[in-house]
Amino acid sequence: MTGAEDALARAEELLARLEATRAELERLSEADDADRALDILGELAGLSKQIEDELQRAKRASESEGDAEP
Repeated sequence: MTGAEDALARAEELLARLEATRAELERLSEADDADRALDILGELAGLSKQIEDELQRAKRASESEGDAEP
């Protein structure tokens, strides 16, 4: 696997975690658990940042791999 593919695979894993966390937030909103919901929002923000970082890493790796080809 190339560096870009590795970063994209990590981003996909993070997206799955993001979706699971979002579903938990939705469940909590129905349960009226505001404290835990705030914790989940923080987790979502962190996951979003990690996904953004991985996508940027994939972009840089793809660009550098493209520059290496003749």
